[in-house]
Amino acid sequence: MVINSEILFEDNHLLVVNKMPGELVQGDKTGDEPLVEKLKKYIKVKYNKPGEVFLGVVHRLDRPTSGAVVFAKTSKALSRLNEQFAKKETIKTYWAIVKNAPEPTFGSLTHYLKKTEANNTSKAYIKEVPGSKIAILHYATIKKLSNYHLLEINLETGRHHQIRVQLASIGCPIKGDLKYGAARSNPDGSISLHARKLQIIHPVLKTEMTFVAPLPNDPIWQACERI
Repeated sequence: MVINSEILFEDNHLLVVNKMPGELVQGDKTGDEPLVEKLKKYIKVKYNKPGEVFLGVVHRLDRPTSGAVVFAKTSKALSRLNEQFAKKETIKTYWAIVKNAPEPTFGSLTHYLKKTEANNTSKAYIKEVPGSKIAILHYATIKKLSNYHLLEINLETGRHHQIRVQLASIGCPIKGDLKYGAARSNPDGSISLHARKLQIIHPVLKTEMTFVAPLPNDPIWQACERI
């Protein structure tokens, strides 16, 4: 059994991993084995568990994205974490590498996003349109690389492809994201978007917990680490 993703934290209630680019969090029409199923096998073997293993998916990352993802090992933990995410009591911080610098260098973006099921994309509108949902994020430029810029992003809402489509709408598509206007793909098929930090309240202990996901093993990402 191979788990490409790195385990960041584990106890009786939580399993937090640093998802690698290209891994599915949950199953889809491709039929590829998702991360949640790999982790169930890991738990079954590690703890010699009989029968089915429970592991709840609390939130997801897009397949080409990397970073911190939390799973619930009990139904109680799952319901409490779901409530936290629904009430926006969690803090999710992302890092994104973009070619063009945003103007201004820090600020907030508000759009109305509408998903198109046929090609699995979302489109950003300045004003509300039928079927759209409001999307709000806050960004800051935190490093200038030789040919790129590193942005830190905090989400106020969690919409389909939100960071990707909102940055693209201001002329700052994420490196490697062909779907939203990048000039070329990354060699490994990833996009340069990483869920860098996740802050939650432990569903049982009630303590605040912060998980920082190491950056992908890539020269550009490693340059970002030195800030």
